[in-house]
Amino acid sequence: MKFNFQNLCPVILFTLALMITTTTEAQRNEFYQLKTYSFDTDEQIATTDDYLENAYLPALKKLGITNVGVFKYRGIEDKETPKKIILLIPSPVIEVFKSLEYELSKDKTYLEAGKEYLKATYDNPPYARIESVLMEAFDDMPNMKPSPLSGPREDRVYELRSYESATEAIYRNKVHMFNEGGEVKLFDDLEFNAVFYADVISGPKMPNLIYMTTHENQEVRDANWDLFRNAPKWKEISSMPKYQNNVSHADIMLLYPTAYSDY
Repeated sequence: MKFNFQNLCPVILFTLALMITTTTEAQRNEFYQLKTYSFDTDEQIATTDDYLENAYLPALKKLGITNVGVFKYRGIEDKETPKKIILLIPSPVIEVFKSLEYELSKDKTYLEAGKEYLKATYDNPPYARIESVLMEAFDDMPNMKPSPLSGPREDRVYELRSYESATEAIYRNKVHMFNEGGEVKLFDDLEFNAVFYADVISGPKMPNLIYMTTHENQEVRDANWDLFRNAPKWKEISSMPKYQNNVSHADIMLLYPTAYSDY
């Protein structure tokens, strides 16, 4: 059964989009929005934290959107910790992101709870910039798996990696390496507790993929990567001629979940 989402009003769209998780349509790959808030001041961070915790996330849950992750950068020795908040929002269909702001604009509780953020003036904004990336889940992991970690949140390491490739064709080769090549399975076998793997379909750095793995603490994270690098399977696939030079740039972000993050 196929739905024509483009011709539906936003209310019906949300209802159908979030109901299809119990139908055959739900087997399609999920979509994710990754929003990065950048700040100039600690005051801006406090305002946005309050908005996300007490207005935005509760409003998303009322719309049926769950498993929303909210993360901040872990401190790195001898380096200034970036003033950023990273928000990860999943949806079974991409159309949800198109109508999300409209749905929120009708929620009086949300508008009242978030008024300090929503009605901020031009000379006192609650952030410096917002960057948004839209992604589609990989075939080998079509649905998000919220992390099963249970230790203190401030100790956890949520590792967000972005891999860029020189061309679109080379990029598809790297995606093949993750899926058919067995990289996703290796991460799973080594208990990296991946939250998602995804193609970037719209963003400032393309072509590229983004994925997130999770670890109880920094020591476990480092040990896991040692296991990965020394795994016979990784040595096998990484040495294959067809998979050479398929990553031109990598960004590695070590994060921890906020107290109000869903995982």
